[in-house]
Amino acid sequence: MDNNNFEFNSDDNPDVKIYATTTTNKKSSFSFSKNILVPFFSGAIGASIILGTCFGIPSIRDSFLNTSSNQTPKFNVTSGGTNTAISLANYSGTAIDVASKVQPSIVGIQIEYSVTSLMFGSYSSTATASGSGIIISEDGYILTNNHVVSSSSNSSYYRMSEAQKITVKLYNSDQTYEAKIVGSDSQTDLAIIKIEATGLTPAELGDSNSVKVGEFAMAIGNPLGLDSSVTCGIVSAINREVTDEDGNKYIAIQTDAAINSGNSGGALVNSEGKVIGINTLKLSGSGVEGIGFAIPISSTLEVTEQLIQYSKVLRPYIGITGRDVTESLSKRYNYPIGIFIAEIEEFSSAEIAGLKIGDVITAADGTPVPTMEKLNEIKNTHKIGDEMVLTIFRNGETLDVTLKLKEAN
Repeated sequence: MDNNNFEFNSDDNPDVKIYATTTTNKKSSFSFSKNILVPFFSGAIGASIILGTCFGIPSIRDSFLNTSSNQTPKFNVTSGGTNTAISLANYSGTAIDVASKVQPSIVGIQIEYSVTSLMFGSYSSTATASGSGIIISEDGYILTNNHVVSSSSNSSYYRMSEAQKITVKLYNSDQTYEAKIVGSDSQTDLAIIKIEATGLTPAELGDSNSVKVGEFAMAIGNPLGLDSSVTCGIVSAINREVTDEDGNKYIAIQTDAAINSGNSGGALVNSEGKVIGINTLKLSGSGVEGIGFAIPISSTLEVTEQLIQYSKVLRPYIGITGRDVTESLSKRYNYPIGIFIAEIEEFSSAEIAGLKIGDVITAADGTPVPTMEKLNEIKNTHKIGDEMVLTIFRNGETLDVTLKLKEAN
């Protein structure tokens, strides 16, 4: 038997040499039973003894079986060159816990309307619509959207009445309750309805001011009449300004959790099962997917209290009808940019303060107001009885007028 030595240089370090020795048999005698069968059966017998011993020890047996058959599904995420295994069971567990906590606090709402056709003679029929609501008290107060329970859908072809009947269905129950509208507000698209029931499960309200982009979000409601449906996603954006079809503007939470017709008035909740928003709007159309909006729950608290106490939201008002003086109008008529006062209501804050038709409001509380929208935005930061300082342009002069805000009619 000759030994042949070969010398290699390492690719990683040329100064390190790797030696390999090959053995060449010039002469050999081979026995099948000696070289194959004996080693094979010896190994098999040894392995059987070892496995039998291990399975005789409970802790080893259980460890082996659990490792081989009960693996938690995972996927790998590469971050900075490092692979990290993330368990999907954590996400699934969170969704299950949140759904089981919040679903008993979400109701289905069905509304009946009377629709009068104005074509081919007047005749009436009954139409129905559906939505969702959030139980906010043990004794039957429910928060929902104004557009769920109040219709403003009229045209030259038909006229729709206010809701004639509102029916509420509780979670996991066939029993229904007739509800009445306690108060509603079109400007915030919020409404409170009430059923005669006790022992209900109110939802736990969270702090929408602390919501962060990317956090877990679940939408719970009754989309398309499918009771107690849940969809999951994340918070896509916060403080998103959106405008509904009636021209009302909202500062909303954007989410990719699916929101469909019937979800309106339902809850958007976080990973703790706390309500962070009221599902209100979604974008739809060709090429649009996963863009829904919820009214932040923290912005609804004062409105909710007033709807329960007064059946409406108490807002201050100035008492004018104004027209925006744009840059082009400013140049044409030699007026400053602002709001031209076209009408003044009798006994209003504006009349009492001495404002006149033809005045141009240029600022409110020291802030320029180029539009009525901006003026209302500043006014709505005040309460009834507060004073507000308006800067006006009158007959070539600029002066400040202080008025005391009264309650809107």
